[in-house]
Amino acid sequence: MTPSQTTTAPDLMPAKIVYGLYAVGYVMALTTLVGVIYAYVARGRDPVLDSHLTFQIRTFWISLAIAILAFVTMVVGIGFLIWAFLAIWGLIRVISGFLLANDGKPITGTKHFGIMAY
Repeated sequence: MTPSQTTTAPDLMPAKIVYGLYAVGYVMALTTLVGVIYAYVARGRDPVLDSHLTFQIRTFWISLAIAILAFVTMVVGIGFLIWAFLAIWGLIRVISGFLLANDGKPITGTKHFGIMAY
């Protein structure tokens, strides 16, 4: 293989950083906001990286919508179940996305009702 034929793996460190910020967000919510801002800023460098950043941005906005729904429905008691679903849903998305980023693979879609990246 000649040097011109070698392919370099995309730099997915920004995606890994955002996944880390989202994971820390379970303890300190402000890091999630920092993560989504960083995801918006880091877009446009590489298609593989962009697939992860788009996935992370969607994860943030969907999580925010579910959290608002959970907060509103806590009055009738179902909000606590929605919070539990949100916690599990978010963790699975963060872990599955990070594993793909760690392997240098793009996110091509989701399975299991949008819970897991593949």
